[in-house]
Amino acid sequence: MSRICCLLLLVALPTKASELTIERIFGDPALAGPTPRAVKVSPDGRRVGLLQGSAADQYQLDLWTYDVRDGTLQMRVDSKHLMPEEQLSDAERARRERNRIAAYHGIVDYEWAPDGRHVLFTLGEKLYLYDLDARPERALTQLTHGAKPILDPQVSPRNHYVSFVRDQDLWVIELKSGTERRLTTDGGGAVHNAEAEFVAQEEMDQTSAYWWAPDDSAIAYKRFDESTVPIARRFEVYPDRLDVVEERYPAAGDSNVSVKLGLVAPSGGDSRWIDLGPDADIYLARVNWTPGSQKLAFQRLSRDQKRLDLVLVDAVTLKEMLLVSETAASWVNLSNDLRFLKGEPMFIWSSERSGTKHLYLYGLDGRLRHSLTEGAWNVDGALALDEAAGLLYFNSNKDAIIDQQIYTVRLNGKNAATPRRISRGDGWHAAQFAKDADRVVLYVDTFSDPNTPPQVSINAPDGRRLGWIESNPLNSMHPYWPFRDRHVIPEFGHIRANDGEDLEYSLMKPPGFDPSRRYPVFIKVYGGPSVQQVQRRWPDFIDEYMARQGYAVFRLDNRGSSRRSRAFSDPIQGRLGDVEVRDQLAGVKWLQGESWVDANRIGVFGWSYGGYMTLMLLAKGSDVIAAGAAVAPVTDWRLYDTCYTERYLGRPQNNPHGYSDSSVFSALDGLHAPLFLAHGMADDNVLFVNSTSLISELQRRGVQFELMTYPGGKHLLSTRQMETHLYTALQRFFDEHLKHRN
Repeated sequence: MSRICCLLLLVALPTKASELTIERIFGDPALAGPTPRAVKVSPDGRRVGLLQGSAADQYQLDLWTYDVRDGTLQMRVDSKHLMPEEQLSDAERARRERNRIAAYHGIVDYEWAPDGRHVLFTLGEKLYLYDLDARPERALTQLTHGAKPILDPQVSPRNHYVSFVRDQDLWVIELKSGTERRLTTDGGGAVHNAEAEFVAQEEMDQTSAYWWAPDDSAIAYKRFDESTVPIARRFEVYPDRLDVVEERYPAAGDSNVSVKLGLVAPSGGDSRWIDLGPDADIYLARVNWTPGSQKLAFQRLSRDQKRLDLVLVDAVTLKEMLLVSETAASWVNLSNDLRFLKGEPMFIWSSERSGTKHLYLYGLDGRLRHSLTEGAWNVDGALALDEAAGLLYFNSNKDAIIDQQIYTVRLNGKNAATPRRISRGDGWHAAQFAKDADRVVLYVDTFSDPNTPPQVSINAPDGRRLGWIESNPLNSMHPYWPFRDRHVIPEFGHIRANDGEDLEYSLMKPPGFDPSRRYPVFIKVYGGPSVQQVQRRWPDFIDEYMARQGYAVFRLDNRGSSRRSRAFSDPIQGRLGDVEVRDQLAGVKWLQGESWVDANRIGVFGWSYGGYMTLMLLAKGSDVIAAGAAVAPVTDWRLYDTCYTERYLGRPQNNPHGYSDSSVFSALDGLHAPLFLAHGMADDNVLFVNSTSLISELQRRGVQFELMTYPGGKHLLSTRQMETHLYTALQRFFDEHLKHRN
């Protein structure tokens, strides 16, 4: 029976109200409750902005605000009413894909103006400014009227200008006069001004590439020239057409873009160029201004990513001073933790030099003052600096590796080893802070645990809850209420790797679990660096769904995963698909030792790096893994981008054996368990050639496998219909090879 027939039959079969289906999971993004997106506190702490859809269409996002003073929640802009038909450029579609928001429509992001009164957003790539204190009929101002795409809009710190990128150049609008001004003029072709290059967006969390001075006097901006980057000529297959795309894609070992850092006044004039050092082959990773606008700092990452320099620049003379150099034998991780103090010539800096990530206080002379945090635990990141109270807020897994909590430490360093936890409840807390001048006034906390769907609350600086933006009670009105009786709570624990290392896992047993029975196991794997899969938070509904189908669902964080020590992450250096696979196979061995596990019915599924891991696990463990499904997998790291790949493997020219050993093709002789392979045919991240090369080699070897390709599908497939179809096909595949296997 074809996969399409299976999908249609599944849809057509009558279902009970309490039955959780794949169609329901992807047809109702509010299944976990009305959780708002892009929750951002206004600079004055009076309001909170958020994006959410209607009950009829949760994917069409509108702009809302919550008033902290009286607790009122109000829709400000109905995106469908403002623009019934939204048209997007290819550049905007690609940006949304890289930001993992391609499935959403309407207002997908916004920015608070520093005055806390205005909100800036784009819709249909037109730029709008909304005045929250004006009468509704006068509140909305359209700032741009052309048909050309607008990227990265910002309001200047003193509210005098709105800036944006158009036609690969930097523009400003003077709000008082309405005058529009083009600040750079050479953008076009291979030259981009005030934009982040592909690898900076995808691999360095660089969402913007220009930075306002706090007094509105100047803008620092990145200029990159990609003319030396090879052109990857690839085909994007859509249902009704074939697009030939010529993309500047720097695969491992290729040339990167050349970068410059310029300074330009918003009134116009020539740019002044900052010296980035003698080595032109570097990454311009971060730029920050000091509070007085007299100096700015840039972070320069070496091509091999083993050295990160923090350089201070005088904005008038362009004289430079090296403040800090971080080095590592493996690689240096980037962060967004840099904070300059206003009252003292000092700054906050994070480092993993102790073996775990911690925060430090430095003077502007580059001398270390003291540690702000210390211990055998990991800081996730700095959240807010309260100079008046002498406090720094940060999040961490100090109390439990699988949790994220919010803490404070004193700037004098006296409680570095004993930070004060202010978040309440074990689980996962994500915070957004608001400051009035130099003092923290409140924060918004998004919290969940395995029993609690995401809740959004307003909290005082000491952690006391002041009110709810969304309490999201799991009551009879909640969309998940019909399924609550069979809700699966994961178990958490750890096992020992072959060399004794502790590995965290989560395990969801099927509802009505009977220890005298033997169950198939569905392993959900990612396994790649900078990601943690085992977290104490509201579960993934696909995991929940598979558990309801009678599978035990297992996740394991292998070596290389994030939020642990460098001793835990660094063993992948120089070769991928080795220690990660051994750790996952240790998890399989542990499962085999459980009396309720059917050792002959263990399967694995992964996407992206997880797809790569699935293939490597099948190639190295087909004797213990009964079947595997790989979606959008990397198959040969020579095909992936420079920044990500070289961080772990170096350049192919310098590590040819590491690349060969890390390739799926090096281990294909061992792949004999059933394989399901799927890939979007317009993927611009893990290019489709990764799968076509694997398809060709498997066919050459006479290895049978199942294949599902998605015309127009990007890396995450992007549409509900594609996701629904994929997971329906995955269920059918695993049912055939695991659930119904004799």
